[in-house]
Amino acid sequence: MTSIRFDFRSDTVTRPTAEMREAMNAAEVGDDVFGDDPTVNRLEGRAAEMLGKEAALFVPSGTQSNLAALMSHCERGDEYIAGQEAHCYSHEAGGAAVLGSIQPQPIAHQPDGTLALADIEAAIKPDDMHYARTRLLALENTLGGRVIPLDYVRAATDLARRHKLSTHLDGARVFNAKVALGVPVSEIAAPFDTISVCLSKGLGAPVGSVLVGNAELIAKARRLRKMLGGGMRQVGILAAAGLYALENNVARLADDHAHAKALGQGLSRFQALHVAPVETNMVWVDVDPEIASELNAYLAANGVGLTHGYAGRRQRWVTHLDLGPEAIDGALAVVAKFFD
Repeated sequence: MTSIRFDFRSDTVTRPTAEMREAMNAAEVGDDVFGDDPTVNRLEGRAAEMLGKEAALFVPSGTQSNLAALMSHCERGDEYIAGQEAHCYSHEAGGAAVLGSIQPQPIAHQPDGTLALADIEAAIKPDDMHYARTRLLALENTLGGRVIPLDYVRAATDLARRHKLSTHLDGARVFNAKVALGVPVSEIAAPFDTISVCLSKGLGAPVGSVLVGNAELIAKARRLRKMLGGGMRQVGILAAAGLYALENNVARLADDHAHAKALGQGLSRFQALHVAPVETNMVWVDVDPEIASELNAYLAANGVGLTHGYAGRRQRWVTHLDLGPEAIDGALAVVAKFFD
């Protein structure tokens, strides 16, 4: 098996830096289920402060964070509205339906990643015994590397509130949106009742997410975390990595965005590669069908790791803190050699 030299598969593949490992080694710990792990408490307090909310909850994964949020907002037989491409609908093993008995109502995305307001309104069910009760609108920012505009977010959440729906943001990469938009992350979070933030994607922690919101919802989510098997003990060792990530790795996301733009520009030089506009740290490439399989095999054999969709015809390249300019140049050199 060929080793991966340039790993663009995801921003989840990063390794903790020496400084992050030092913070983990020095972490003061306690039993988090009893609420007495001081490092977890500091992480939760810092996350709540940054997002402008009352409280936060440290959980093992973004999937569990989203599920705890959905189950906090919805009861059995309720419904949440989300996009067809939304992670909480399409990539979390149907957990809301299987474990929460919550019905998803997916809506097609517009080309810019938004959901048409008219489609959202049309999906809200009337108060009728024949229908699931619509309780929640779940959005995602960023979505596939696309930044969802703040004006749209305000309009969509205003619509939800007019219909007495709660709102949740899957903000796994919300700090990428913050850097791209140049606004405080609390401004992005403000219209939402809950926000899930991943610490192990672009921020570089080895594991973990935080769910933020008002104190009542987070208390409910804490109970659900235990039910879902997410109660952890001396987990301050991991919380220290997340705290380090929040305090040190946000501004540097601009480097990932710059590297992605350079990568996208480099790939667009090849006529058979069709590169979508790059907004954050993801580069999407549609490959001419007649060469897709051969190109993907060549890249894998020459140490370039990436993910594929649409029978290999669409590539996703993701930049992160373990990839500098030399990795961009190295990967582009491999692509160029294929086309020589």
